[in-house]
Amino acid sequence: MDVYSYVCVLLLCFCVVLGKPTLRKERVHHDPLELIKQANEDNQSFQFDHEAFLGKEDATTFDQLTPEESKDRLGKIVNRIDGDGDGYVTITELKAWIKRVQKRYVYENVAKVWTDYDLNKDNKISWDEYKQATYGYYLANPEEFEEAKDQFSFKKMLPRDQRRFQTADLDGDLAADREEFTSFLHPEEFDHMKDIVVLETLEDIDKNGDGHVDEDEYIADMFSHEEGGPEPDWVRTERDQFSDFRDLNKDGKMDVEEIRHWILPQDYDHAMAEARHLVYESDQDKDTMLTKEEILENWNMFVGSQATNYGEDLTKNHDEL
Repeated sequence: MDVYSYVCVLLLCFCVVLGKPTLRKERVHHDPLELIKQANEDNQSFQFDHEAFLGKEDATTFDQLTPEESKDRLGKIVNRIDGDGDGYVTITELKAWIKRVQKRYVYENVAKVWTDYDLNKDNKISWDEYKQATYGYYLANPEEFEEAKDQFSFKKMLPRDQRRFQTADLDGDLAADREEFTSFLHPEEFDHMKDIVVLETLEDIDKNGDGHVDEDEYIADMFSHEEGGPEPDWVRTERDQFSDFRDLNKDGKMDVEEIRHWILPQDYDHAMAEARHLVYESDQDKDTMLTKEEILENWNMFVGSQATNYGEDLTKNHDEL
């Protein structure tokens, strides 16, 4: 493979790994449960509950199993939700399960690339391993990249990745376990990584380096203006959005907190709301916890009168979900 081809492949890998958004709508991180609820808001059945509890893909395959098989598999799922094994599913445990189900695609993505970075096969990925796998060619041949002037050039991306890795590395041992590496690759899904998401967004858009995003920088992030050409109507609408809803303190620019408000909308905790709803509807003795028996008694709310092809997932280690 020649150098040009290698660089193209490497740049493509960066786009996949870092998931750099280029359009406004991709910068806003919506809660997946909010999107599911909007899609099912006119449905008076338990469809939303099924999709929240199992994930949309599994929820559409319920009819492959009989009700008896469905309840049997639900019982196995309940055992996994009951993290401390005390025989009760709390609202907190149910919320954690729902959030994990909604992030399953993230964990599956990490599983696919894990071996590419875990070079010594110790089931951890050190910063040195990641750096070598991702930037090894650049580090060995820096002269080939001296002319790179792109905002996301190798020289700028390496320290940026290192900063993100250190934030994800909660125990500070310079090695990421699966959960830490998942938060590194998908920071928008983890509360302790939200500051990094905001900071990187600011760095992406703030072209003059003043620590703020003005209206022109905001527009330039989603629209490349041809000199002398008119702006489309949607761009003018976005300018109105900036002044009316993005620039909250009306100083003509967005600061860090205004950027956070924009890309990480905090309406309310959808997973907690769904967990409370499921407990309320199934908690026969009103102790705000669910036993397996209570869940199975109201099993059609969780998995419906169809069933789920959850067998493959049930054979996996819980940490691989």
